[in-house]
Amino acid sequence: MPKYGYYFGMPKSLDAATEPSAPSPTAAETVAARPGAAPPRPTVPRIAWLIGPALVAGVAYLDPGNVASNMTAGAQYGYLLVWVVVLGNVMAWLIQYLSAKLGVVTGKSLPEVLGERLGNKWGRRAYWLQAELVAMATDLAEVIGGAVALNLLFGVPLIWGGLITGSISLVLLVIQSRRGARPFEFVIVGLLLVIAVGFSVGVFVAPPDPGGLFAGLVPRFADANSVLLAASILGATIMPHAIYAHSALSRDRFAPSRRPAGGDAGRHEAADPIEQGRGIPTSLLLRATRWDVSIAMLIAGSVNLCILLLAAANLAGVEGTDSLEGAHAALHSSLGPVIATLFAVGLLASGLASTSVGAYAGAEIMHGLLHIRVPLLARRLVTLIPALVILGLGFDPTISLVLSQVVLSFGIPFALIPLVAVTARRGVLGRFANHWGTTAAGVAASVFLITLNAVLLWLVFTGA
Repeated sequence: MPKYGYYFGMPKSLDAATEPSAPSPTAAETVAARPGAAPPRPTVPRIAWLIGPALVAGVAYLDPGNVASNMTAGAQYGYLLVWVVVLGNVMAWLIQYLSAKLGVVTGKSLPEVLGERLGNKWGRRAYWLQAELVAMATDLAEVIGGAVALNLLFGVPLIWGGLITGSISLVLLVIQSRRGARPFEFVIVGLLLVIAVGFSVGVFVAPPDPGGLFAGLVPRFADANSVLLAASILGATIMPHAIYAHSALSRDRFAPSRRPAGGDAGRHEAADPIEQGRGIPTSLLLRATRWDVSIAMLIAGSVNLCILLLAAANLAGVEGTDSLEGAHAALHSSLGPVIATLFAVGLLASGLASTSVGAYAGAEIMHGLLHIRVPLLARRLVTLIPALVILGLGFDPTISLVLSQVVLSFGIPFALIPLVAVTARRGVLGRFANHWGTTAAGVAASVFLITLNAVLLWLVFTGA
């Protein structure tokens, strides 16, 4: 085997994992054994085998909170907020790429990097607290969505549906911890396909109005409630826990098979110890990451748009469509039981997949910022209990979902600003630090999101 070859979950046959010019194992071992000989050429996988982390992180963009926000926006305002979905997805591409780049180049997650740079113990704990609240809001949306889906499909009581959703997500996390990144990716991507089909089919059965679609691309609001829904959509689209998770997913997926002695893992000059340990150029990984993020965001953006368009074209003005149960009933009445069932199946897959990724992000937040690891079951219960309490007290599930997305929107700056700042530093990413244009785009996205949240706060506190 090549000295530094690493397969990133690929088949370990040389025919499948190497370039045609790569030396055979025997030749590589022979060259390595010669005194003074150059190290053997590393095995370089095909780009297709490097795709995966963004697809897993992209599930966060298709969680039940997205469904509730986009459904409510389409049913109440028609095509008005199409531009919010599109703009959110464009910003999400940049943000997720920066997160993945941080994990690839440094071999560390964003919480780990921040945990090292936040020297004040109490400052680090305060930052962890807001990130933990974001993780709880995320889990609230995802567990409630899974519970509602089980209720729609099988009549399972919401509290039991929440327990089932949480338990299945724990099984998926066990797969990730024991079997590694690649099997976990396959499971999540399979659920992603179910989500895409379940939420998109209705648009092809009952197409939206093209004129209304194009009119919805013009940025505008109708009233204070439309601003609230816009913040909810953005909170569901650009999710703080997805920023934390993506850097960790890339770190785990492309972890070096060995780390040569010497060098600082946080600095990346010509002799990059992480690159040597991987046996693959970091530039190639970043090119694959751009493809990975592009595919994931194309899928997520298209499905989110389909959800809003489905509601705008078929549920506008229909009573009760401001809830997931009402939307399901309205779809059943207008488009038939098949479309309604596919919608419920997509919602269930969304809850199961996204709550697993959310719990993974929560564990990484705690480890990176507090430098402690908590047993998987205990960690899962920390964020699951609030969701079960909400279900047990009988709060309206859809309102809880929408409000949870607003909470997430307030957590965005705390994840986004540090991400843009650290990826712009050559002391952290070396020659892979952001170009000035990339940093400017990240700053612009941060300013826009913070401004929208400030307006939302003003509307809430003034009662407007």
